[in-house]
Amino acid sequence: MKLQYKWLLVLFIISLSGFSADYDWGKTGHRATGQIADSYLTKKARRTIAKLLNGQSLALVSTFADEIKSDKKYRGYSPWHYVNFPFDKKYGEEKPSEYGDLVKGINTCISVLKNEKSSKEDMVFHLKMLVHFVGDLHQPLHVGRGEDKGGNDIQVRWFRDGSNLHRVWDSDMIDYYGMSYTELSVNKTVLSKDQIKAIQNGGVVDWVHESQKLAQQVYGSANVGEKLGYKYMYDYFPIVRTQLQKGGIRLAKIVNEIFG
Repeated sequence: MKLQYKWLLVLFIISLSGFSADYDWGKTGHRATGQIADSYLTKKARRTIAKLLNGQSLALVSTFADEIKSDKKYRGYSPWHYVNFPFDKKYGEEKPSEYGDLVKGINTCISVLKNEKSSKEDMVFHLKMLVHFVGDLHQPLHVGRGEDKGGNDIQVRWFRDGSNLHRVWDSDMIDYYGMSYTELSVNKTVLSKDQIKAIQNGGVVDWVHESQKLAQQVYGSANVGEKLGYKYMYDYFPIVRTQLQKGGIRLAKIVNEIFG
C-alpha cells in the first residue's frame, strides 16, 4: 500500500506540473527574440522605439504580456497568446474564437501602432504586447491542438523531472542549454541578405501556418510518459534556436514597416 501511495503521489505532482496552459517561450526565449529583433531595426524605428519606451529595450519589455496575467483587468488578453485550428484547415476556414486569438492579437497591436490618433499610452502598451505575441507565434505549440492545451496535457519527463511537452519547448530546453538571452542573440546563425529576406517573406497568417506544420512534428517527437534528455536536445534544440531567430527577424520587419 505504501508503494502504491508513493507512485500515486508522484503522478499527482507530475500532473500539477502541466496544469496551467499559460506557458509560452520562457523569459530567456522572449528576451532573446527581442534582442535579435533590435539588431535588424532601421535607425528610424530604433529611435521611435527608444522614445516610446523611455530607453527600455525590446528584450526588457518582451515579458510584459506575461507579467500582467495576474491582473484581472488584463485577462481578456489571455486568448491572444495562442491560436488553435484543425491541422487539415487553413486559418479562417473555421470561425475564429469569439475571445480572439494570436492572429487577432498581433493585428490589433499593428493597427493601434499605425493609427496616428493612438495615444502614447496605447502605443506603448501595444508595442510591448506585439513583441511578446510575435515571440509566441514562433513557439510551435502555441499553434498546436486546443484539446491538449497546446501540449500542456501531454505529460513527459525532462531528465529526472516531471514536465509536459509544451514546457519542454517553452523553457526546459532553453534553460538546460544554459545561455543567457544575450548569449543566445549574439550567437545566432549568420544569414545572408537573401536568407533574411526569405524569412521575412509573407505575413502573420503565413507564419502561423508554418508554425502549425512544425507543431505537427513536435507532437510526433515524444510519447506520453517518455523520458526526454540528451538525444531530444540534440535533435530539437537547433529548431528552438531557429525559431527564436525567425521571431526576431520577423518582429523587426513588422516594427520597421510601422515606424519606417
